[in-house]
Amino acid sequence: MARTDARFRAAYDQSLDLLQGQEPGSALPSETVIAAELKVSRTVVRSVLSGLQAAGIILWDGRDKRLLRAPVAADRLPARDDYISLEELEGRFLDWVLRFDVPADTPLNVAQLAKQFSVPPHSLQEFLSGLSHFGLVERRPRGGWRLLGFTADYAVELTEFRMVLEMNAIRVLAGLPESHPVWGQLRDLEAQHLSLLERIEVDFHDFSKLDERFHAAVNSVVSNRFVVEFQKVISLIFHYHYQWDKRMERHRNETAIREHLRVIDALRSRDAVAAEAAARAHLATSKETLLGSLRVNKLV
Repeated sequence: MARTDARFRAAYDQSLDLLQGQEPGSALPSETVIAAELKVSRTVVRSVLSGLQAAGIILWDGRDKRLLRAPVAADRLPARDDYISLEELEGRFLDWVLRFDVPADTPLNVAQLAKQFSVPPHSLQEFLSGLSHFGLVERRPRGGWRLLGFTADYAVELTEFRMVLEMNAIRVLAGLPESHPVWGQLRDLEAQHLSLLERIEVDFHDFSKLDERFHAAVNSVVSNRFVVEFQKVISLIFHYHYQWDKRMERHRNETAIREHLRVIDALRSRDAVAAEAAARAHLATSKETLLGSLRVNKLV
């Protein structure tokens, strides 16, 4: 467990002790005073206040901080070292959203979700703040979070943006020197695609991971921090959508494998025009597959 998280957990539990015995409605002191009492920085104090608000213990609106209810034993954070990583949280949360377990416009209970995903509340708050840039969640006017959800409009917008990013990556890749490591990755990916094609009758479920590796390799040639951030959510969504619709799954995956191979062949032949055409055709197929998955789930 990172030292900063251990410090947060200790401060959080200590704050519960300080709140014991106070009447609901009581005003809390300033962040400076709380920091002095807990012997931590104001940054940690803000994380503690966020956690207390997420748990429904306090109301925090700017300088106004009031106790809503008395803390109970279940509010204390366990001294644990098995919290999942941010990368695992991204996967679990998006899997939860993309499997349609919750409808759009659902309020998110941070305290409950923190326990569900095995992360401290302040980490989940930070994660949701970052995820809000992708339009999947948003802050509620009076505090907390709301799930905007994965809708048909979101899918169309995402595929259009993916087309822009990936076609740019294809153009960049086609002009790279032979010494660039991506060419070795493409050779390995070609062999993996051909191997899976031979086993497609029984191992077609393996395609989603291979699809993820293929698109990650293509997009890795673009060194742009904004592209990298958006590629995270794009790759996860397009990875998971292969699991939604089981109809004709083997045929659909075989088609995608052959489309990947056409892109790889054109790139390795240094035929930029053919590579762009093959990539554009594959992304169009992928878009239709995604929309088909949404139809199955009655979202279109």
